[in-house]
Amino acid sequence: MSTKTKNWIKAALVRAVKTIAQTAVATIGTATVFSEVNWVMILSASLLAGLLSILTSIAGLPEVEEY
Repeated sequence: MSTKTKNWIKAALVRAVKTIAQTAVATIGTATVFSEVNWVMILSASLLAGLLSILTSIAGLPEVEEY
């Protein structure tokens, strides 16, 4: 595996983990307003956001320099 590919995977995963965490925090915050935290919904929404982040990263990551 090339260094460029490794760098892209690392940057995409870091971005996806940040997106998952942000989505979880926002969803938990919204749920507490309604007095009920639905953990299945939070997990589902967070993982979907992470997947979408990975798919968006395919278009390009500014963190990874082009050669």
